[in-house]
Amino acid sequence: MEFAFYFASGVAVVSTLRVITNTNPVHALLYLIISLLAVSMTFFSLGAPFAGALEIIVYAGAIMVLFVFVVMMLNLGPAASTQERAWLTPGIWVGPAILALLLLAELLYVLFGSPSVGAVGLTTVGPKAVGISLFGPYLLVVELASMLLLAAVVAAFHLGRQEAKEIQ
Repeated sequence: MEFAFYFASGVAVVSTLRVITNTNPVHALLYLIISLLAVSMTFFSLGAPFAGALEIIVYAGAIMVLFVFVVMMLNLGPAASTQERAWLTPGIWVGPAILALLLLAELLYVLFGSPSVGAVGLTTVGPKAVGISLFGPYLLVVELASMLLLAAVVAAFHLGRQEAKEIQ
């Protein structure tokens, strides 16, 4: 399991560096998703499958949905679609595909190849323990985070509405 942790951490670092150094936002997004999947694999290798699943569902899934909505909202016309087709040539997918296949191989090794998660002395953290921690001693932090997210949603709505009024 120690190998799985270090391997996933290495993939996360490499893909995060590619996110930072990429000038094309679509390519950077592909590497960001790989980075989030690698962080999820790190959680799985540490014995926190619930945190790993939440990482995939919330972060990787939400970022993909957000990206689709932004592309749909912008709708820049035929010039943008030809540029997007040029960006999405098969050669662009080689790096993220290789990193994703390495993570898949690691996941299969962790699930089927290793004896058990507890073999290294780790215990599995379940959803009940996470819920008790979040709504026990960390209740104030959870509520502050929810208020911060609510303020961000309200601010984004008002900023978007102001720009829409100015365009008309």
